[in-house]
Amino acid sequence: MAGPFDQAVERVKSVLKEHGFGTLSEIDVRRTLKEKIDHDIEPYTILGVCNPGIASRAIATEHEIGVFLPCTILVHECDGKVNVLGQDPLDLIEMTGNDELAPIVREAHDRISKAFASL
Repeated sequence: MAGPFDQAVERVKSVLKEHGFGTLSEIDVRRTLKEKIDHDIEPYTILGVCNPGIASRAIATEHEIGVFLPCTILVHECDGKVNVLGQDPLDLIEMTGNDELAPIVREAHDRISKAFASL
C-alpha cells in the first residue's frame, strides 16, 4: 500500500469493516517496544478483527475456537512500503481437526480475501 502508515492502518480497518469485520483490538507494537525496552522498529501494528455472525457460528461448531479468535491482521512498514498480511481462516480446519468448520471459515476467508483485494 502507498501512503503514510497511519492512514494505511485506518484504510485497512475501513475496508475490513466494509466486508463485515470490526476491529476489536489494535496493538501498536512499535510504541510498546519503545516504552517497554527502549527498542525502535519500523511502524508495526497488529489488528484483531472479527465478524460477529461468523464468530458466533464458529463457536457453536467448535467451542474452543476462541483460542484462535479474533482474526489477526498485520500492518507493517518495510523499506518505505506498507505491507498487509492476514491469518487465513481456512487454517482453522487443520488446527482444530473439525471439518464442520469448513463452510464457516470459508466465508471468513472469502470476505477477508475480497477486502485485501480492494486494498
